[in-house]
Amino acid sequence: MKRLAGLVAAMALIAVQAGAAEPIEGNWKTASGETAQIAKCGGAFCVTLKTGKHSGKQIGSMSGSDGEYSGEITDPANDKTYAGSASVSGNALKMKGCVMKILCKSQTWSKL
Repeated sequence: MKRLAGLVAAMALIAVQAGAAEPIEGNWKTASGETAQIAKCGGAFCVTLKTGKHSGKQIGSMSGSDGEYSGEITDPANDKTYAGSASVSGNALKMKGCVMKILCKSQTWSKL
């Protein structure tokens, strides 16, 4: 009976670990080749460019959990801010920014 209980506990732990979402925090290579850092700031996650022409500029703020996030993202080239969303899957971060929910642009960033 103890062996069965141990096996059930081990299977539950594996299921929890397999279902855990990848963290959004860390350094990411953007579609244009810069490095962006995503870190906690207050109750959200801030996106700050670490390399390139706009190094040091905060370009976004996202809230969420379990691999799904939403907030705002700014295009540093033209300083326009869009409603944004992000989803983490392994070493990939899919970023999406939209104007009026109909004109959207997506990028995939990779974990460094």
